[in-house]
Amino acid sequence: QVHLVESGGGLVQAGGSLRLSCVVSGDTFTKYAMGWFRQAPGKEREFVARITWKGSNTDYADSAKQRFTISRDNAKNTVFLQMNSLKPEDTAVYYCAADRTLRFVDGYWGQGTQVTVSS
Repeated sequence: QVHLVESGGGLVQAGGSLRLSCVVSGDTFTKYAMGWFRQAPGKEREFVARITWKGSNTDYADSAKQRFTISRDNAKNTVFLQMNSLKPEDTAVYYCAADRTLRFVDGYWGQGTQVTVSS
């Protein structure tokens, strides 16, 4: 059973930064592409960023480009999301996901971490 645990969320003022972490256990970390998604109140969950198995390629939602950076440390079974220049519209629960493909249709999800950006 693959288990994902996110951390690093919190309350930050607009323009501030947060770094989310997600630790994966239960299987070989490098089998999985990793992604970050978010869900704001009253909205559907949306893609934020993803990274390939060895970390050589990344992909971002338009809303995250130039502000967010996804990375992974395969030695520590951890994926990160560095979020800079945060905006109130970034307020959401952020979820980490692990998938054998880049589609993130089937895979594993964490419990989420709340990010709140005040104006």
